[in-house]
Amino acid sequence: MTSIKRRAVVLAATAGAFLTVIGSAASASATGLHYYSVAPGVRLNVRSGPGTSYNVLYLLPEGAKVPIYCQSPGTTVTGPYGTSNIWDNIDNGEYVSDAYVQTGSDGYIAPRCS
Repeated sequence: MTSIKRRAVVLAATAGAFLTVIGSAASASATGLHYYSVAPGVRLNVRSGPGTSYNVLYLLPEGAKVPIYCQSPGTTVTGPYGTSNIWDNIDNGEYVSDAYVQTGSDGYIAPRCS
């Protein structure tokens, strides 16, 4: 393969990958999914349900950002962003206390989990 043909193939592959990334970003944007910051300096417990009686699955590292798919009432917790009984569902079967997530609201910002 000549040098010019190789460059064309590389450019075409790069352009295809770039369009795939742009397409993925556009679909994420179309769903309206937003990531929220966990309070600075906090390693936050991720639990299996909306409350402190549920098992801790893992710890989020400092500086983490989380999506909120839905929210559920649960154990009341006091944290850097106030006292709340709202728990944020960040993935299937994974919850964090809203009192540690900077949502900009004291109330629900996502649909209730079913």
